[in-house]
Amino acid sequence: MNNKLKAISILASLALLTGCAGVNNTSSSTGGNGANTAASADLEKTDITIGYLNSTAHLLAFVAQEEGYFAEEGLNVTLTQFSSASELVNGLESDKLDVAFIGSVPTLTFQSQGHDVSIFGGAMTNGHGYVIKSQFADEDELGVEILKGRNVASVKNSVQDAELQILLKNAHIEIGEGSDKVNIVYFDSQKDAYAALLNDTIDAASVYSPYASLAKSQGYRVVYYCAHEEALENQPCCRQVAKTSALNDNPNTYVAVERAFIKAYHFTQTDHEKTVTDVKKYIDIDEEFIDTEVYGGYSVSSPDPDKQGTLTLKDTIIDLGYTDDYDIEPLYNTDIYKKALDSVIAEGSDDIYKSLEDHFNEFE
Repeated sequence: MNNKLKAISILASLALLTGCAGVNNTSSSTGGNGANTAASADLEKTDITIGYLNSTAHLLAFVAQEEGYFAEEGLNVTLTQFSSASELVNGLESDKLDVAFIGSVPTLTFQSQGHDVSIFGGAMTNGHGYVIKSQFADEDELGVEILKGRNVASVKNSVQDAELQILLKNAHIEIGEGSDKVNIVYFDSQKDAYAALLNDTIDAASVYSPYASLAKSQGYRVVYYCAHEEALENQPCCRQVAKTSALNDNPNTYVAVERAFIKAYHFTQTDHEKTVTDVKKYIDIDEEFIDTEVYGGYSVSSPDPDKQGTLTLKDTIIDLGYTDDYDIEPLYNTDIYKKALDSVIAEGSDDIYKSLEDHFNEFE
């Protein structure tokens, strides 16, 4: 099978995974029975809906569901897949979602526009990059210079786009049409940007996990992994987001959610094989791709809010003109994570939990 036919086959599979744009047409999986009455006694609510994208980046929710950590906390959780950050924010604001995994850049932009949503935890650090057709690069990671004169598919108001603009600015490469510039063509979702590689007019495209591994399997070359770029080191990607009022009204519930995520993180560090199996139930691609994306050194899936890293990113996107400055303090809740982590550690700690504690204390 040639590369183009393979690409069409895999893209068709991804389209099925991602689902339609409407909230009512998303795929979902439900688990946990909320039977732990001791854990649920003080919870303000026990039925929780979590929104995620078609990405291995959101594995904390998958593992927490499949390994029963939500149920341990007295929660009955439904996981629902969406196609974009804007859909996820709409889901939160319409009370169809209680928690959403949303990219840090769109979250910051939505906050600056007056959306009353707060960050209360993390999901993934790094995990993005760009890929290019093989006729334009004979090896991986040649850097943004090979994008000169190329049409590059990306997603506006995304971490991937912000990172590309940072690297282009540092390399003194202008955005626009011309042999010495990079022409960015924007699409509504990562799925659409990646699918655009099938067009003759698109030379390269943004990717987030797991699209980089899929692209390499189809013969595309990686322009760069953000984890390997000094300017993008420890870049906070997806964040845990909820309505600010929901966090204030249901603190015990969100601490329980966070406890489940923390336990899930611990599991990912101790059982790689089962983690990959859990993720595959939600992101149906080859297990070797999942393993590469999760454990290949290109990203870290951690529940830590990483406030300092996100504040640095906020300043960066303001400089890029993504948004105007605003007061983020009322919209960044680290108390929930701290309470959850402290309570988990009080029940029994080890080096994994200690590393989370040390990281939080350094970057809160």
